[in-house]
Amino acid sequence: MAQGDVPLEDRIIAILPNLNRYAYSLCRRHDVAEDLVQLAALRALESRASYDGATRIEPWMFRILRNAWIDMTRRTRTRGTELELSDAPEQVGSDGSRVTEARLMLDATERALATLPEEQREVLVLVCYEEMSYAETAEILGIPRGTVMSRLSRARVALAERLGIN
Repeated sequence: MAQGDVPLEDRIIAILPNLNRYAYSLCRRHDVAEDLVQLAALRALESRASYDGATRIEPWMFRILRNAWIDMTRRTRTRGTELELSDAPEQVGSDGSRVTEARLMLDATERALATLPEEQREVLVLVCYEEMSYAETAEILGIPRGTVMSRLSRARVALAERLGIN
């Protein structure tokens, strides 16, 4: 079955894990990320007429999700600070030193990623985690392709410095 023949709902469901990862990278809270993905899916279904079924769905959905995040952030500024009550660190696996080292490195990377400027973090997540092309990333963020490339370069250097990698 060709990509354009798959119903929109099924295409959205297929990329939910990717949307969840991107949403979490934006807001850093699982509950907010889940709400954000639901909102993006709802908006996509409501505006299905604007989607070209012959193209990849990821850039379209990621842009909807990012716009929903911007809207949510603007609303949150007027409400004030909210605290996550269920914030508890995950336990390190007990499969040996390699698992522990990998978990520690992942935690360090996530902390370092969180310190990057938002523009760099967004580009890094879309290109490196979500495997979007530079053109798709530029479309999602509404910036030129060259800007994607320069932000990505700066983000990689900054992340390596924060992790002590030469």
